[in-house]
Amino acid sequence: MTASDAHTPVLYLSHGAPPLADDKTWTRQLADWSAGLTKPKAILVVSAHWEEAPLTLSATTTQPLIYDFWGFPERYYQVQYAAPGAPQLAARVRKLLHTNETPVLDARERGLDHGAYVPLVEMFPAADIPVLQVSMPSLDPQVLFRVGQKLAPLRDEGVLIVGSGFFTHNLSAMRSMSGKDGTPPAWSSEFDHWGDETLKSGDLDALLDFQHKAPAALIAHPRIEHFAPLFVSLGASTEGTKSETVIDGYWYGLAKRSLQFS
Repeated sequence: MTASDAHTPVLYLSHGAPPLADDKTWTRQLADWSAGLTKPKAILVVSAHWEEAPLTLSATTTQPLIYDFWGFPERYYQVQYAAPGAPQLAARVRKLLHTNETPVLDARERGLDHGAYVPLVEMFPAADIPVLQVSMPSLDPQVLFRVGQKLAPLRDEGVLIVGSGFFTHNLSAMRSMSGKDGTPPAWSSEFDHWGDETLKSGDLDALLDFQHKAPAALIAHPRIEHFAPLFVSLGASTEGTKSETVIDGYWYGLAKRSLQFS
């Protein structure tokens, strides 16, 4: 892969559930976001929905999507996103990350999960950009941050690195919401505000220790897999931890804050 003229941005986005496709505001926000980006040569996705150790690469040929959700109308299981595989990117990732102590494995038949394809359908609907998904080998913020640091050179090769999660994520609490545009609960808005201010200040130590530093952290993230991809994005951001919020607001009370690191 050849170098590009400038750093490709790094993203962290709140990816939504399959019904995201029915939210005209959110889908327009995602489409407008991607329209402002230079078309990447490839996309590398770290999704909240794939934890596997050692770090593992998804298929480098086009495979069926993984509909890793239950109880939705049949039409959500008919969505297609036949993006090309990314064997060259897989080789680069392996070169950057593989060591005897931390090997990189392959899942040759694993397609994209909904944390990857749901936002990509809205942002790059032509499905003409090679996509590679990599697993999270740990939920330890420090481990994921170091993975991101090692992936940072890809930004000079036209690769768009995307951490895909949800800025607050408590599905049990979400069920009490009256609708997607209802007033968010205090735990979600307090955590979201803290995250916004902490990112703006560039306080990396606080972000990495968010479970102890952020208000309502254990309610906003009873399990941290949806916040964890942010740490890969932070590590890959060689310009520091300051970021630009591209999308904010709430969806059924969950903060959908989504960020771009330039």
